[in-house]
Amino acid sequence: MADLTSTFAGIKSPNPFWLASAPPTDKEYNVVRAYEAGWGGVVWKTLGDGDPVVNVNGPRYGAIHGKDRSLTGLNNIELITDRPLQLNLQEIKRVKKAWPDRALVVSLMVPCEEENWASIVKLVEETEADGIELNFGCPHGMSERGMGAAVGQVPEYIEMVTRWCKKHTRMPVIVKLTPNITDIRYPARAAHAGGADAVSLINTINSIVSVDLDQMAPSPTIDGKGTHGGFCGPAVKPIALNMVAEIARDAETRGLPISGIGGITTWRDAAEFMALGAGNVQVCTAAMTYGFKIVQEMISGLSDWMDEKGHNAMSDFVGQAVPNVTDWQFLNLNYIAKAKINQDLCIKCGRCHIACEDTSHQAITNMIDGARGFEVIDEECVGCNLCVNVCPVEGCITMEAMEPGSVDPRTDKAVEAAYANWTTHPNNPNRVGVPAE
Repeated sequence: MADLTSTFAGIKSPNPFWLASAPPTDKEYNVVRAYEAGWGGVVWKTLGDGDPVVNVNGPRYGAIHGKDRSLTGLNNIELITDRPLQLNLQEIKRVKKAWPDRALVVSLMVPCEEENWASIVKLVEETEADGIELNFGCPHGMSERGMGAAVGQVPEYIEMVTRWCKKHTRMPVIVKLTPNITDIRYPARAAHAGGADAVSLINTINSIVSVDLDQMAPSPTIDGKGTHGGFCGPAVKPIALNMVAEIARDAETRGLPISGIGGITTWRDAAEFMALGAGNVQVCTAAMTYGFKIVQEMISGLSDWMDEKGHNAMSDFVGQAVPNVTDWQFLNLNYIAKAKINQDLCIKCGRCHIACEDTSHQAITNMIDGARGFEVIDEECVGCNLCVNVCPVEGCITMEAMEPGSVDPRTDKAVEAAYANWTTHPNNPNRVGVPAE
């Protein structure tokens, strides 16, 4: 059996699946239920400095649904915990004492003054929690008050606050990064420079998910008005994967532990984050959609996959995909693949033809031997993969790599055009007009 035990930034847990700081981790009752279901750790919902926090008493969530009503993305306008600080601290202490083998990290957000951070981390330290997570990502409500993303968008502030926290606590310090920034590497570098033990990402993305056309206001709508919120769920996973990979392969942050967050719903999602450098993962939307017991499928699925691949521990595959993430100009432009349609699986819906004919390279016919049918014209196919993605039958259309020498650029129009462009492309070190060294 694969060993799923995890040590992340010095924090031990029986598996790498943590609940992210969010409504599911707002109180003792929820956290205990999560532990009972099998979660390896939780990040307690963000605590403030004790000043009253008032949340809206109307709709807090907006959603994007798939055609089958599946939840693709969730937008929230909820603030940090509105429960008393001392009550949260008492519950954290009780929970940690009762569940010593589970990770318990506390998310924090206070005004940007050293004494505020020194005070709150001392209080959390007394609970014997395993670590703290600095919430530099909240994009709404708190950011207008100079906290959350307002700090996370300024690398100098990130480094400064991280240094304060490392100065005033023995606990591991995890810095939660905002995706609402141009280049995620800069805040990650700042956290690293400030002494962070790890970073976690991504926090939610600034968004308005829909507009109520009757009220003419964004959804969710509070008494006729709406606001931007934080977007999460399966739809943000590609953005999160890219940002995790950028930090994992950056020379200045290489080796910095990463907790992956963003749309993780299955064991496969978790494995993908880990392959790109995440040491563990945090989950929120999936738990809010399916309940805490979804972690059991994640645990069994990851364990079975690791057994199948011969991985004894997660360290066997964490970061394995990072060396294969590169910049566009380093891709092999001599590699050629063509689409192939399996006629036995084809249901003759015509979606591949329409997509290719109208928006791509006119490389799929709609007739075979005078009858309705769909076939790839090899010499026109550029291997763009669009037909594979629009086909409703999994495995019906595949991309097949061509053997070297099997495609003649003089007769294949797509290859000829690509070759002509590449010979003068500025990224080609052997382009026409460049003298040989």
